[in-house]
Amino acid sequence: MTRWRPLPDILPREARHLVEQLRALKDRTGLSLAELARRTAYSKSSWQRYLSGAKQPPRGAVQALCRVAGADQARLLALWDMADQTWPRGLPDPAGQAVDAAARPAADYRRWRAAALVSFAVIAVLLAGLLWVLPARSG
Repeated sequence: MTRWRPLPDILPREARHLVEQLRALKDRTGLSLAELARRTAYSKSSWQRYLSGAKQPPRGAVQALCRVAGADQARLLALWDMADQTWPRGLPDPAGQAVDAAARPAADYRRWRAAALVSFAVIAVLLAGLLWVLPARSG
């Protein structure tokens, strides 16, 4: 049986109950997180976040764990529905940063990449114009 860390205090009762049930189900399978990841469409790090309470598991992850464990999906999906209504958004992860902040670097990267592409296009147009105008003056 895995020794689980305590769940974050900010988790409401419904979310806490869901994670506890998922932990028990994962323990019942006897699988490591890596093995669980291989048998489902969710990575080891995703399972770590779901089972630590740092991130709400998607409904599909609950279904996948139930399939792997041979458990009743209806009961756990009912728990998921209740937890979904109360799950805090932007819950801090163990490193102290908001989970929603994980999407921020990707958005910043896209903005910088778009700015770089626009700058490159402007420079290319200016250079093409210069090359077109310069030979006309020399002749």
